[in-house]
Amino acid sequence: MGFVENLLIILALIGASAFFSVAEMSLAASRRLRLRHLADEGDARALRVLRVQEQPGFYFTTVQIGVNAIAILGGIVGEGLFSPTFESFLRGWMPEATATTLAFTASVALVTSLFVVFADLVPKRLGMADPERMAMRVIGPMDKVLWAFKPVVWLYNKCSDLILRLIGLPTQRDERITPDDILALAEAGTQAGVIDRPEQMVIENVFELDTRSVTSAMTPRDRIAWLSHDDTDEAVRARIAAEPFSTYPVCDGELDRVLGYVDAKDLFQRVLSNRPIHLTEEGLLHKVVAVPDQLSLSEVLHQFRQQHEDFAIIVNEYSTVVGVVTLNDVMSTVMGDLVTPEDEEMIVRRDDGSWLIDGHTPVTDVQRALDLGDLPDADQYDTLAGFLMAMLRRVPRRTDFVDWGGFRFEVMDVDNYRIDQVLVTRSKAGDSGGASGAPPN
Repeated sequence: MGFVENLLIILALIGASAFFSVAEMSLAASRRLRLRHLADEGDARALRVLRVQEQPGFYFTTVQIGVNAIAILGGIVGEGLFSPTFESFLRGWMPEATATTLAFTASVALVTSLFVVFADLVPKRLGMADPERMAMRVIGPMDKVLWAFKPVVWLYNKCSDLILRLIGLPTQRDERITPDDILALAEAGTQAGVIDRPEQMVIENVFELDTRSVTSAMTPRDRIAWLSHDDTDEAVRARIAAEPFSTYPVCDGELDRVLGYVDAKDLFQRVLSNRPIHLTEEGLLHKVVAVPDQLSLSEVLHQFRQQHEDFAIIVNEYSTVVGVVTLNDVMSTVMGDLVTPEDEEMIVRRDDGSWLIDGHTPVTDVQRALDLGDLPDADQYDTLAGFLMAMLRRVPRRTDFVDWGGFRFEVMDVDNYRIDQVLVTRSKAGDSGGASGAPPN
């Protein structure tokens, strides 16, 4: 065959190899969620691509047979395609033997470059840029190629399956979507500007409901505003005016003896209509839900759904009330900065690069804000105050500090053994260990 015929064969082989490269890359890069959406809209090609993704062995075996066969044919045809032209040009400049060697080398390099660029790099980038659309375009022709190569593909596929089983690897791709996959997609969407950072935090918070303890979202015992069942009308009015909340536990003399709870809107109705408030009045007192302090927020939501309530008291193993939680508390934990007023933020980044953090802040929020790794004995506490107590092995005092992970956590304010404010700064020594203590007097 002449030069023109060989050139046309090379171009045809490059085109065929490019087709197989697009078919391989587009199928591997196609997102199942996107394909499922297209299939639901009635695109039959998307459904065919999904079926191939479920059993991709025959497909990829056919692609590899095609790519390797074309590479061999390209080598045979291309070996002498450009050599005569290069050799006739070089003979006028160097000895014949040298010209022949250089002409052969240049011919092989040129043919190889054509295959690398036009049969591999460009098609694969095209398949990665718009994988779902390209996969649906090539699925029809690939079905015909699969049918033509079916006997050979079956043999090769069985051999590859046998080898994978011998080395203990799966023969099919695991298509299960895990929470980590969803969080990774959310992070990628945030980096691409599709999802705002607060929205990404909402997604992360939803998946943390199973691991975050109810104590991380509760109102602690020392902040509970409660009423005694024998309080007078004046005492009740004074309490709700001084401490406005949506719900008030009603107790028998002390907080650990809870009789039920009253809704603030019921009390306000009586105030606005100038009716006296009697907490023993029938219909005013609601049954209270008690939950253990070991429950996760997800389990508390389940309790609310079962009991048809949105308020619960939290008790420890000694039946002591340690806090209260409402459905709004749980939802605020999920929504984060989207619903939290700026003046109520528990983590505040200051202009000098330090952080001022409420001691009751969940440690998961602290880790996220500081980009901090795992904390020691993390299963023993839920809040920043708990972390400081666990590290110091005592109730912290003002100016106590803990160095961990390159940060210094310094107690700024303690109110009746409660850590109100913690100042977090970069550790000057860059200590990643757990040195802790207090400045000398």
